[in-house]
Amino acid sequence: METTFELGYALDTFYFLVCGALVMWMAAGFAMLEAGLVRAKNTTEILTKNIALFAIACTMYMICGYGIMYGGGDWGLFLSGIMGDGATGVAEDPATYAPSADFFFQVVFVATAMSIVSGAVAERMKLWAFLTFAVVMTGLIYPLEGSWTWGGASVFGLYELSELGFSDFAGSGIVHLAGASAALAGVMILGPRKGKYTADGKAVAIPGANLPLATLGTFILWMGWFGFNGGSVLATATVESANSVAVVFMNTNAAAAGGTIAALIVARVMFGKADLTMALNGALAGLVAITAEPSTPTPLLATLFGAAGGVLVVLSIVFLDKLKIDDPVGAISVHGTVGLLGLLLVPVTNGDVSFSGQIIGALTIFVWVFAASLVTWLAIKVALGVRVSEEEEYDGVDMSECGLEAYPDFTGGRA
Repeated sequence: METTFELGYALDTFYFLVCGALVMWMAAGFAMLEAGLVRAKNTTEILTKNIALFAIACTMYMICGYGIMYGGGDWGLFLSGIMGDGATGVAEDPATYAPSADFFFQVVFVATAMSIVSGAVAERMKLWAFLTFAVVMTGLIYPLEGSWTWGGASVFGLYELSELGFSDFAGSGIVHLAGASAALAGVMILGPRKGKYTADGKAVAIPGANLPLATLGTFILWMGWFGFNGGSVLATATVESANSVAVVFMNTNAAAAGGTIAALIVARVMFGKADLTMALNGALAGLVAITAEPSTPTPLLATLFGAAGGVLVVLSIVFLDKLKIDDPVGAISVHGTVGLLGLLLVPVTNGDVSFSGQIIGALTIFVWVFAASLVTWLAIKVALGVRVSEEEEYDGVDMSECGLEAYPDFTGGRA
């Protein structure tokens, strides 16, 4: 019996760590996607933001984020070995895993939420203003929201989302909608890039510098998503959990494929061309749409859910442009609009979840994260300023913010 326990414990822990590593690899996906979709003169800065935000997220979640999210506000977890008493011990329940593995898996989710923000505010935000926001987002805003959802705490003592029938398997709302809500607040404070909209309000296309890089980033994210969703099963050492993992992997892949195909078709109908950027965002939209519940749909339904996300993301990107909400990589549409869709699709295949619970949960996440982020962005604007000067924006923020260019042989600071 003891041997069985130890084997199950080891397998679950190892699986958890591997999935966490896959989610960490999504940081590379976001970096490549964003670097490909911004102009060449802003590449170094967007890469700096991506690696710095990951480091900040890991540190802030260790110091206080994990304690807020799962420890009832225990800020002393840092002093007791990252995660408090028993962090290096062995769990007593054979279905569990090493507590430190749980911390590692959770911290890469925090970084994912923050990565969503970086692309939306690209090409005109000050680097240190962004990094200051990352400290607050990963140390307080996201963990508090997470404590109401995955942490099981009540929302400011008023109600518990789990009792209302709310469910979010791997984070369509908890991670993706939250990141998009913070991004929307930042974009509203920043305003659009110079030259993005004409005097009569029409959007002007600003092509990214490296679409092969953006495509590579999308494939990396697609791969990392197997860890994102698959790891959220939380086990693999039993027949039941192993079967569940296989279903989640299968449905995650099916949804991404459906989103890609649907977005490509909609782009062809609307624009008369096969728009690669819309196809890339369609793949990501399919992944976001299935993230809230990848374990209960059939493969065909998963494909259709992903396709719904692919259609919605194209329409959302066009609609936000009409509102003059300038999002260079489409992050708000991919993760916010489709994140909401993902939550609303859960009751279709999961009878234990209610539409009302999903709506209340989505509103709770959005209102808290958007409002807290808006206040934080405004405070940063007063203290540091959030936007670079017109001259710096014209020349590119690589030189003004980082002092070097990503493509010095080609750009000369003005591409």
